[in-house]
Amino acid sequence: MMIHIRPHTGSGHGAQLHCGHKIMSAIIGKNGVTHSKKEGDNATPLGLFPLVRVFYRADRVTKPLTSLPVEALSPKDGWCDDPQSPDYNKKVILPCAAGHEKLWREDNVYDIIVVIAYNMGPAVPGRGSAIFMHLQRPTLAPTEGCVALSQNDLLWVLSTNPQHILIHAPA
Repeated sequence: MMIHIRPHTGSGHGAQLHCGHKIMSAIIGKNGVTHSKKEGDNATPLGLFPLVRVFYRADRVTKPLTSLPVEALSPKDGWCDDPQSPDYNKKVILPCAAGHEKLWREDNVYDIIVVIAYNMGPAVPGRGSAIFMHLQRPTLAPTEGCVALSQNDLLWVLSTNPQHILIHAPA
């Protein structure tokens, strides 16, 4: 199954996610989409990317049903966003001397994370890291470059066994 993200024209961070016959509301980066992603630009990268893994908070949600590899998070899990680190754009174990974000968060945004294989294999320093599908904030605030869905919609998408995501330019 292929997921399509179609940004709303002129809306900045609003989008639709198309999966099979279903269309859902999605949130993307604060600065919309871009062909030339850079670390910290708050934009979602355009293109076709594999979906590689799902992480989830077992203390908050049940294990998602999907054909993708699924792994429970621990409080020591992080993701390196330091372009100078050899671990750039990879999962790391905390504490970590390099710049990183914690995957075990106080809010619910990372209760379910789908890793989008953007800038991986090998990662190019500064081209962007930690591009995920994750849960929306209650305020529907824009992401820093990820794709965000409601929990029910993300669980439904995962149940369709998606393999790729295609992030389109606005029409």
